[in-house]
Amino acid sequence: MTHQAPKTDVNLESHLVNDDQDGMRLDRWIRRQFPGATQAQIQKWARTGQIRVNGKRCEASTRLEIGQQVRLPPGLQKDTAYREETKRTLSEKRPLRDPSLLTKLVLYEDAEVVVINKPSGLAVQGGTGLKENLDDSLMVFSVDGVTRPKLVHRLDRETSGVLLIARTAYAAAKLAAAFRTHETKKIYWGVTLGVPRPLQGRINDPIIKVGQKVRIASADDEESKSAETLYEVVENLHKKLAFVALWPLTGRTHQLRVHMAHKGTPLLGDPLYKRQETIDNILDLSGMSIGKGLHLHARRLVIPHPRRGIIDVTAPLSEEMQKTWKSLGFSTKIGDVFENMD
Repeated sequence: MTHQAPKTDVNLESHLVNDDQDGMRLDRWIRRQFPGATQAQIQKWARTGQIRVNGKRCEASTRLEIGQQVRLPPGLQKDTAYREETKRTLSEKRPLRDPSLLTKLVLYEDAEVVVINKPSGLAVQGGTGLKENLDDSLMVFSVDGVTRPKLVHRLDRETSGVLLIARTAYAAAKLAAAFRTHETKKIYWGVTLGVPRPLQGRINDPIIKVGQKVRIASADDEESKSAETLYEVVENLHKKLAFVALWPLTGRTHQLRVHMAHKGTPLLGDPLYKRQETIDNILDLSGMSIGKGLHLHARRLVIPHPRRGIIDVTAPLSEEMQKTWKSLGFSTKIGDVFENMD
């Protein structure tokens, strides 16, 4: 006879800290996740041990790390302000009009994980003004129709490429831990306006989010986060445009876009961090077919599997980026330029 475990609403009791929340104060994290919770409540729950981080007592000011599990008190579910906010949030969920389309993007899958090739323009998570997003559509990958898959990391809306999804809570915890301890390798391909100098190197400039944008932090910015990127110029066209390979050693919001722009060589098609001059001012590309949108693609992901072996997945370029590669004469048969840097 099989025994069914009692049903619990995991989403309301245990929450995974993602890469965008790394370094955030616990109280701020809770208020952002659950606007109905007050500061006084948060401090009381922390003081009485009702909030736990990775099973341990914590303070309201505790700084969170990617991959940690935050356990919240059952009382939070009964709080009126929180309950009303939850109803509002649920009513604003924006799944894809046809979530089954996601199954056509699968690069790899098994009982624990799914890896897809996310197209540019698809938002990973919901936000103001977004009509649909991937996170609200993940049940299409559920193994049993009950357990909700979880995002382990994110890609910007404009960025295409490899995106990893955990099908079980066990897989989510294991994969998040791998990101936290830097056991992963994420390789991106991009095209820059101008050629980064030197042709290969390491960028180690902290960044800070200000509104919807991110900038290089100053010494006085207390909320800044470390950000480190390896890069290498693979090819260039007349020293005006470059095919670059990028390896972010940290996973900050807009990290690669800001680091490339800071070097004076922003990514082609970047609406936020572009240079004032257009591509037409840089190079005569008449007769060439240049793809639309941000030219940043998560090309490859290498990460330990939650139970066995290694996940190593490569995502083909999008149609728009393939146009650009073909027009500029860049090769897509390039191996991993960072292979000897593992």
